[in-house]
Amino acid sequence: MQSIQEILKNRILILDGAMGTMIQRHKLEEDDFRKGWFENHPKSLKGNNDLLSLTRPEIIQDIHRKYFEAGADIAETNTFSGTWIAQADYGLEKFVYDINYQSAKIAREVADEFTRLNPNKPRFVAGSIGPTNRTASISPDVNDPGFRGISFDELVDAYKDQINALMDGGVDILLVETVFDTLNAKAALFAIDVVFEDRNVKLPIMVSGTITDQSGRTLTGQTTEAFLISVAHMPLLTIGLNCALGASMMRPYLQVLDQKSSFGVSAHPNAGLPNEFGKYDETPELMAEQIKEFLDEGLVNIIGGCCGTTPEHIQAIAEMAKNYAPRKFNLV
Repeated sequence: MQSIQEILKNRILILDGAMGTMIQRHKLEEDDFRKGWFENHPKSLKGNNDLLSLTRPEIIQDIHRKYFEAGADIAETNTFSGTWIAQADYGLEKFVYDINYQSAKIAREVADEFTRLNPNKPRFVAGSIGPTNRTASISPDVNDPGFRGISFDELVDAYKDQINALMDGGVDILLVETVFDTLNAKAALFAIDVVFEDRNVKLPIMVSGTITDQSGRTLTGQTTEAFLISVAHMPLLTIGLNCALGASMMRPYLQVLDQKSSFGVSAHPNAGLPNEFGKYDETPELMAEQIKEFLDEGLVNIIGGCCGTTPEHIQAIAEMAKNYAPRKFNLV
C-alpha cells in the first residue's frame, strides 16, 4: 500500500467531517453514555462524546463508515477530549487508555474494511489530539496573571498517555488539532517525540490551529505566521487550520501558510458560523463553492470539515477536490 506521503504528491486527500454533529443526530440520553461501563458512575456523563467509543461503539463505527462512503480518505478518531485533563471533569481519568485505544481500533477496522474494498484508495486513521480544556499560556484568574491552571509537564504526561493508546489502537497519523494555545501544542509535540523515541516508531504528524476571530489570531494572540514558526521545528506532514471560522473567512490565513510553510497545508473549516441557536446553516453546495477558491489558488493538500459538517458536506468537497492538483511542497 502506498504511504500517505506518496499519495499526497499526486492528489488532494479528504479528511472527514464533524463527529459531534453526527452524534447529535442520534439524540442520545444519559444512559447511552453509561451503557456497559459507567452505570454506577456518580457524575453526569451526557455530552462526553468520547465515551461512546466504549458504550455505543456501533454509532461511532457507523459515523466513520458514512464519511468513508462520502469519499473521505482520512478518519479522525473519536478522541478530541481523550486526555486525563479533559476527562477529569467527569472523574474518568483512569479510563483514558480505554477511550483512546477503542476509538482508534474502531476507526482502524472501518478504514481497513474500505481499503480492502478498493485497494487503490487506501483509507487512513488520524489520532485526534485535542487542545484540552486548560491553557498553559494564560492565567484563568484575572487577579493573578502569573497563575496557570496546568503545567507544561502535566500536559506532556497527559498527551503521552493518549498518544501511546492511539498508537496501540493502530492509527496511521497523529493530528494535534484545534490549537488555541501553541504552548499546549508544543507539549503535545514534545510528548509525540518522547513516545516515538520510546517505541522506536514514527508516524506522520499533522498540526492544525484555530483562528478565534477576524483578527486572525489564536486565543493566545499569535498570528498565523507566528503559529507556524512556533511548531516548524518538528518534521510535520501538514500544518493547517480548523474550526472557529467558515471556509470564506479562513482563506486569508491559509494563504499565509501557503506562502510561508515548507510542509503540506490542511484545512477543515466549519460549515459557516453558528446561528443564534448554535447551529450551522451552510449547505454542502455553498461550502464546496467556497472551498473551490482554496483549490483554484492551490492552497491545500488535505481538505475536510469541522463543526456543522456532515457526510453530505464531505461528499460535495470530495467531488470538487478530485478535479484539482494538490499544492506543491517538499515532503519531509
